[in-house]
Amino acid sequence: MNTITGLRLLPWSDPEGRPCYLASDSDDSPLNRRADQIEALQLSMGTELLGHARALLGDRKADARELRFLANRLCEALRDVLRVAESRGRRLHDEDGDQDES
Repeated sequence: MNTITGLRLLPWSDPEGRPCYLASDSDDSPLNRRADQIEALQLSMGTELLGHARALLGDRKADARELRFLANRLCEALRDVLRVAESRGRRLHDEDGDQDES
């Protein structure tokens, strides 16, 4: 049974940096599946980056250039993870609302 779902915040933005949304009648649509894959990749990359950050921050010989590079990558990863959290939180809220209406 297909029901219209709410707008899904996608894990990427448009060329101007604005959020992208998907309106779909199926959680299993090709674009929804692709968004799930991208989210999983972003979370995995964030986890890997955190390991590198811990190692670099533990290196007393790390210079300012390396630390700035790390800070920029951590900002990007945090942005991605927050977008994933927002998207998933909205979908949980939508699911809770659908259950209340039954």
